[in-house]
Amino acid sequence: MQDLLNRYSGIGTSFLIDLVALFLMYYVLYFRRHWRTDMLLSYVALNVGVFMTMSVLTQVRVELAVGFGLFAILSIIRIQAGRVTAQEMGYYFLALVLGLINGLGLPDRGLVVAMNVVLLLVVLAVDCKPLRDRSQHMEVTLEGVYTNEAALLAELERKLGGRVAYYEITEINLVDGQMVIDVRLQPGQGVIQPPVQTTTEVRESA
Repeated sequence: MQDLLNRYSGIGTSFLIDLVALFLMYYVLYFRRHWRTDMLLSYVALNVGVFMTMSVLTQVRVELAVGFGLFAILSIIRIQAGRVTAQEMGYYFLALVLGLINGLGLPDRGLVVAMNVVLLLVVLAVDCKPLRDRSQHMEVTLEGVYTNEAALLAELERKLGGRVAYYEITEINLVDGQMVIDVRLQPGQGVIQPPVQTTTEVRESA
């Protein structure tokens, strides 16, 4: 009985470390910045699933290459459930890596905790508001079809209130007279065009 407890106490400790790291990732880093509660189930399921899988693989003494092969397969899965931003994909990847590291069952707990801390600190530094505010990525539907690049840039900057650093036309609708443009914008002091207000004319019948 004592041998059994000693054998599986390490998994319990690793799982506790993983849950603490997952809480810090989701609540402290992700939720307080992006305010999406619907992503919690996805992150928890991915992280705990990878942790449990790696724990089983290490207990049955499967080659480490098999675990990394699993990690590679999971990492290329395209997330299609709803609209997922690039930042959220980064958190998916972080949840996967945390589950992988904590599920390996490394005997050096200090090293495991240090790797968790480094991963979280890197995300804390990179996913910060000053860095995000330097550039914004958006998809713009523009009324009218522009064939002159300078006129198109001027119209985008006038409407969006910033400097267009890069753009790419993804769709042109000649029937409705619209263009869909992928824009990288550096926010500035430009004036955003207000929405057009329509008036309704009421006529009294004699």
